[in-house]
Amino acid sequence: MSAEPRIPTLVLGGTGYVAGELLRLVASHPRLALAAAVSESSPGGRLAVAFPHLEPVYPATTFVDADAAARLVATQPESAVLAAAPHGVSAALIDRLLAAAAAAGTRPRVVDVSADFRFADPAAYAAVYGRAHGAPARLAEFSCAVPEHLVSLATRHVAHPGCFATAMLLSIVPLLELGLVEPLFYVSAVTGSTGSGRTPVEGTHHPRRHSDLYAYGVLAHRHAPEVVAIARALTGRTVELNFVPHSGPFARGIHATTQARLLRPLTAEDVRAALAGFYAGQPFVRVQDEAPRLKDVVGSNYALLSASTNGATVAIMSVVDNLTKGAAGGAVQWLNRMYGWPQATGLAAPASGWT
Repeated sequence: MSAEPRIPTLVLGGTGYVAGELLRLVASHPRLALAAAVSESSPGGRLAVAFPHLEPVYPATTFVDADAAARLVATQPESAVLAAAPHGVSAALIDRLLAAAAAAGTRPRVVDVSADFRFADPAAYAAVYGRAHGAPARLAEFSCAVPEHLVSLATRHVAHPGCFATAMLLSIVPLLELGLVEPLFYVSAVTGSTGSGRTPVEGTHHPRRHSDLYAYGVLAHRHAPEVVAIARALTGRTVELNFVPHSGPFARGIHATTQARLLRPLTAEDVRAALAGFYAGQPFVRVQDEAPRLKDVVGSNYALLSASTNGATVAIMSVVDNLTKGAAGGAVQWLNRMYGWPQATGLAAPASGWT
């Protein structure tokens, strides 16, 4: 019996942490084959130098530039593009690849992990990011949601929500869809240092972050309007979100606590049962009685949820790996859906545990 054909896959994003996680997941995926890893800053450099942990699977593979990527999508009848280029860069790069493909009559599919296609309105993007959108004519070609929340995909391409946004949306969307709460949310969430990217900054410097915990971007973080826009598009509800992010003294993971007022008295058991029903059949979202812990998801594409109530207020605790479920894993999960494969293909490995 011959093996199933693999889809040639391009990873955009050079030497960033999310690009490295995408490369790791592609290496073990039975239906994807790395065709190119694109880096404008390091063309010709070995992947194994940027990501030593990937040397066993990419011992001699080198980065290519955007010109080579455009030629590749133009010569492959079908291909997958996983884009983890920086915000403000990704849109123009994706536009260039799609234009090259259109001219050649090929049809790649794109999942963008940057913020460039998360807003349907270029003005909304500009208001949050302080710059004009790099390819506004392409916005209608993208949908934005976590894979569990969009029943059918009406566009050819997808924008995956950010890592904080993923952790929040997994709680907020079912609460709204099930009619359990008022559309006013208060979220406190803690993220690992990898969420700040690979370029060293004061907030990710180990002596400063180790054994410390502090808030930043209080009530002004860019993921808040993103969550509001996505929740409105999915549920038709206008949401108010008050979000306080924190920097945690660990490398990977997000722990988010979302609070809202219940529309009717409910027990914690009632809410957990409602969440479990909402996510029935979804392989990566698990609802449990006890409070979720980061070590049970880090290194995996799983998300854990739990709930507590006092009768009037509900608190939903959610944990995800920011690099996997919140970025690269969610993107690969979207590819699985787009190509009609089981969602867990190449992603079923459990968390690493005692990291």
